[in-house]
Amino acid sequence: MSITRLNNPALLLIDIQKGFQDVAYWGGDRNNVNAEEKAGELLEIWRSKKLPIFHVQHCSSNPNSILHETNRGNEFQDLVKPLESEIIIKKNVNSAFIGTNLKELLDNAKITDLVIVGLTTDHCVSTTTRMAGNFGFNVYLVSDATATFNKKGINGEEFSAELIHQTALASLNEEFAQVVTSESIKEFV
Repeated sequence: MSITRLNNPALLLIDIQKGFQDVAYWGGDRNNVNAEEKAGELLEIWRSKKLPIFHVQHCSSNPNSILHETNRGNEFQDLVKPLESEIIIKKNVNSAFIGTNLKELLDNAKITDLVIVGLTTDHCVSTTTRMAGNFGFNVYLVSDATATFNKKGINGEEFSAELIHQTALASLNEEFAQVVTSESIKEFV
């Protein structure tokens, strides 16, 4: 792994919002129930080392969505609540790069290494990771600090959250990112 503190890696915390605590709303089951805790541990390390932090917040344009800005579900979970000095990127699509100034902020700060955590592995985490990789960033996707929910297939079949998570990670690994664990990141930062 080539990530080091000297590279000034940025931590991107994607959509760790209260609305994702409503498991029934998203599919009835989820994997990595400790993902937010792992993300919180990394956040504390980033804060203690004064490394760059970006909180990404999904702000659904659908007023009925649990993630709409008028709903409590839009709020960040307490474990990763941003400090006043930390940057918040608000988005309303699956990528943290579309319709935001995230790339400009990263480029202006000369950041080349990104560590990505958050929700959900197969949606916003995946889309942001793919775009980051395509933009040329060195991306480290933290497998145990990301999670997703069960999905219903196009023919009505049930897919477990763990299967969805693992296949999303497999699709990203070694092409758009290096999939790592929180422990391995802690060793290098």
